[in-house]
Amino acid sequence: MSESTSDMNKTAKANERPKHAPQGHQDGPGPMSSRVHEKAISFIPSLRRLIATLRPERLLVGFVICMGTIGVVFNVLNPKILGGATDAIFEGIVGKMLAAQLAAQNIDPATVTVQQVIAMLRSSGDNQLADMLSGMPNLVIGQGIDFERLGAVLLTVIALFACASVLLFLQSFLLNRVVQRSVYRMRQDVSSKIDRLPLSYFDAQPRGELLSRVTNDIDNIQQSLQQSLSQLVNAVLSIIGVSVMMFTVSWQLALVTLCIIPLAGVSSALIGKRAQTRFARMWATTGTLNAQVEEAYTGHALVKTFGRRQEVDQAFAETNENLRQSAFGAQFMSAVLMPLNFFIGNLNYVIIAVLGGLKVASGTMALGDVQAFIQYSRQFTQPMAQVASMANLLQSGVASAERVFEVLDATEQIPEAAAVLPKPLLGHVEFRNVDFSYHPNEPLIAGLNITASPGQSVAIVGPTGAGKTTLVNLLMRFYEVQGGQILLDGCDIATVSRHNLRVQFGMVLQDTWLFSGTIYDNIAYGLVGATQEDVMRAAKAAYVDRFVRNLPDGYQTVIDEEGSNVSAGEKQLITIARAFIADPAVLILDEATSSVDTRTEVLVQQAMAKLRSGRTSFVIAHRLSTIRDADTILVMQHGKIVEHGSHAELMSAAGEYHKLYQNQFAGALED
Repeated sequence: MSESTSDMNKTAKANERPKHAPQGHQDGPGPMSSRVHEKAISFIPSLRRLIATLRPERLLVGFVICMGTIGVVFNVLNPKILGGATDAIFEGIVGKMLAAQLAAQNIDPATVTVQQVIAMLRSSGDNQLADMLSGMPNLVIGQGIDFERLGAVLLTVIALFACASVLLFLQSFLLNRVVQRSVYRMRQDVSSKIDRLPLSYFDAQPRGELLSRVTNDIDNIQQSLQQSLSQLVNAVLSIIGVSVMMFTVSWQLALVTLCIIPLAGVSSALIGKRAQTRFARMWATTGTLNAQVEEAYTGHALVKTFGRRQEVDQAFAETNENLRQSAFGAQFMSAVLMPLNFFIGNLNYVIIAVLGGLKVASGTMALGDVQAFIQYSRQFTQPMAQVASMANLLQSGVASAERVFEVLDATEQIPEAAAVLPKPLLGHVEFRNVDFSYHPNEPLIAGLNITASPGQSVAIVGPTGAGKTTLVNLLMRFYEVQGGQILLDGCDIATVSRHNLRVQFGMVLQDTWLFSGTIYDNIAYGLVGATQEDVMRAAKAAYVDRFVRNLPDGYQTVIDEEGSNVSAGEKQLITIARAFIADPAVLILDEATSSVDTRTEVLVQQAMAKLRSGRTSFVIAHRLSTIRDADTILVMQHGKIVEHGSHAELMSAAGEYHKLYQNQFAGALED
């Protein structure tokens, strides 16, 4: 994902949330509201869209279908050919038995034809045996088993089986490439989509839920396609091929076999509809569970501090139980379909065996054809059961696909503009009649006007929810203004690309963010292509060099994901160094000293003073003692600037700033 998106996510997490902002995302641990989808998914439209993702691989898909078709043809021909082997053995045995019976009656078998034997049987009243012999066109009395004919049949069958196996192996290999490439593109599409989503989307999405869609759901799509496509293609082709061969062998028995299709179809539809809803619920609950786990583990120290472990465990247990129930229901409904279809297939097998035996006895059908038809009935009912089973697996994949499609269909940010900011950038910032609200019926900022001259330090103060962080989000275009303009050196920032805009800003947040890597890498992250000299210069300017040299590995000290092997003040100095190396035109500081000790605060304040020198800076302040030297202090309430001026001017005016200042310091003295 792009650097801009990473910054968006971290800013959203670190910055103060305005009271009017969407509350879908929770920053701390605690029970999550269930977002389980009770309604059934739109199976057919989503399935079509999922299949459409294979379109770039249509050439390989064509090869897969061709190889599967030829392999299935070879497989369905084998029972018919193998029936010839059965006929050769059976006719040889019957021929020997007839020769023995004729010899017992002192009749030379060589002088009697099959037709004469049939006539003799009919004259003696044994019409059943006569009918059976009339159905054996290749019967030769006294010849025995024709091993030459039998060997030719067996070699043909072995050759066809070998060719079918090779073709089906190639089909599986190519289909694996099709699925892997398609899922690879889907992951790329989701990654690119996330880069284009606005910050409001992430505010409304629990991180674990979104992570589950990007990981678990896409993995489930891959497994579903991998397991179901090959079997579904072969099963459908087998059903078609076997149906043709069954009608070739016996159209009466074929009609009996086809009668099971409505029965199997009705059962599959009834069970599949129930499974469809349960699979959708299962994957939605999986996303909710991941969100709870991610939040609980991220805020595990907070959970223990406030003694909320029991509540978190209870919320996890409830969601885990919901997942168990929905997963059990989905898998149970999926498992019921297979034995049900096997029962229907076995019922058909019994009927075919009885009717086939009667037809052999009546001489209207050869024994080898009955054997072939029984094999065909098995080959017919087995893919029917596979289709039913794979349909349920495919429903699980389509349920996950729909959740991924919801991400891909989310409303994107306003498309990038082509204009670029002037160079060199002076840092003149102007909010001109800016209107903004997180919700249409809850206006937050209306007609806001702010001007910051190049090199000027602007402090923004006010109660929680006043809109301080919102100004920063609008300035960085994490959110788009709904009225008015924000100008940077006279250029409307809505007319330039977000990347071109954001590279001009440096940010030091209250909640520091360091990725897993070395201290050197974390500092160099602020400038693409940073040299060692750039890193060292920034580290010395931000007083990072003073403590890094005391570490055993120096700048190659690896910081873990939580940054727990460096202190809060040291982390803050590293983030300042990262802003230093970027050399931004405009600087944004969000109460960067609120979580450090007094001695470290002095170093941080000195480092920030260097960083602010010669740059336009916006300082979001809660501790008013840190912004008394600001050129302009803006006091915000309910999204409006109620006062502005220097510290001395605002104190003498005895307005809102004076109240805030007195409440902060007088209260401390009284205590």
